[in-house]
Amino acid sequence: MKYTTARQITRVLGCGNSKILHALMRNQSTTVLNDVQRYSAYQDLTTLLSDHVAEFSYDVLSDKVIHRSKRMILDTIGVGLIGSQTDIAATFREFAMETHGVNKHAKALVWGTEHLKMSPPMAAYLNGCSTHSMDFDDTWHPATHPSGPVLPSILALADSLPKSLQPTLEDILVAFNIGIQVQGALLRCSANARNIPQRLHPPAIVGVMGSAAASARLLGLGTWKCRHAMAIAASFAGAPMANAGTMTKPLHSGKSARFGLEAALLADKGIEGNSQILDIVSGFGAFYEDYDPDILINILETADNVLLHDQDIAIKRYPCHLGMHWGIDAALSAREQLQKKIGNFSFNDIEGIKIIAPKSKYINRQIPNSEHEGRHSFQFTVCSALLDGIITPETFRQQYRERQSVTNLLEKTAIETPDDNIPSFADMYVKVLVQLKDGTLEESLCSTPYGHWRYPLTDKDVQKKFLKNTKFLKGETGNEIINLVSSMDKNTSANELSQMLHR
Repeated sequence: MKYTTARQITRVLGCGNSKILHALMRNQSTTVLNDVQRYSAYQDLTTLLSDHVAEFSYDVLSDKVIHRSKRMILDTIGVGLIGSQTDIAATFREFAMETHGVNKHAKALVWGTEHLKMSPPMAAYLNGCSTHSMDFDDTWHPATHPSGPVLPSILALADSLPKSLQPTLEDILVAFNIGIQVQGALLRCSANARNIPQRLHPPAIVGVMGSAAASARLLGLGTWKCRHAMAIAASFAGAPMANAGTMTKPLHSGKSARFGLEAALLADKGIEGNSQILDIVSGFGAFYEDYDPDILINILETADNVLLHDQDIAIKRYPCHLGMHWGIDAALSAREQLQKKIGNFSFNDIEGIKIIAPKSKYINRQIPNSEHEGRHSFQFTVCSALLDGIITPETFRQQYRERQSVTNLLEKTAIETPDDNIPSFADMYVKVLVQLKDGTLEESLCSTPYGHWRYPLTDKDVQKKFLKNTKFLKGETGNEIINLVSSMDKNTSANELSQMLHR
């Protein structure tokens, strides 16, 4: 973001340069800009981003960003609530109860429970896990799940603050947006981050940094403590992609929510880390081989808007890895065209299926052995879409996954990964070809699935998804949450929203 006040510029420069300050007061803008450019060339990224976090305010949010982030908040609450009802979320809660117990003074709500409350970090952990337990949460570009590590941490923090310091929903909106902004900015420091990840899972890397930034902003920390919140958070970062498609993957969002919040709380108590954490190869640069902090300096100094203004989010229609959405939409289109040609058909009529998709080992699974593998399988999601004409949370349950009809189709399915199909959510495509035994061939290409940032869900469909995900809530609670998130105003306590997220 462009810095326009004397206080902002001198804080960014790390000095009280009187020439710049006096020039600003005399409105000598040309001189000021020249001096800012000259001095900022020597400024380290960690200071610049720390100042960005500390200074971030509602005033920098465009109407487009406010609208988009409200959609993200609503969707994250919805997927977190439905995720809280899964077996794996229940197991995580059992773990938390056994290792941390229940403190009668705990104030942070665990979503989707009968008013279970725990410490803010543990509530953030459990709620973050729930948001990613079905892989139903949003996806951004460069690739990450940005909301799951951030919203649970700041709502848990808000729950724990005394009434005199209770943040408003507008405060939550601001903190949420700086958490998103930090993740997007850090990802742009690496060209490799544009592609579907192969080594490390981004929510466990940039997610914890975003959580730390959002928590620090909600706490009102200054530049120095924001700097060390991120330094501490970096020591909690990292998770291998080998755990994608396993029960461990949801922990990546949960641990980022938890440890980002803990990093901010530790920094607030004076704990310090490396003060140049974002500027050195052995700091945040350890996570990306082509990390270039100069890119982020340019983004923060020259951008007119936050990144969400120009790069929208993908809000998912289906509870599975975003890459699967291309194959599902292509399969549903092929199914529809076949029905128009020959009427209803059964899996026995199919001779073979070919899927043309980008190369990525962890989403190429011929026979998935669990619901989590199924959510990361081009083959399973395409075959299920062809069979049922729909993909729902039930699709991935054992009784659906192990149907003989599904097994038969999977055995007839082949996948090709041509070099021109780039493994990036911005560039990939999926083609599905269905060959029937009578010789009929139908093929369908998807280059942009519904829900992708180029083809976003309508507000009506975002709300429809939310209400489906929260239908277990009592009475009109779902609609009441929609109304609160639609306003996110400065006159409503954050606690009013968070305390509605129980059964």
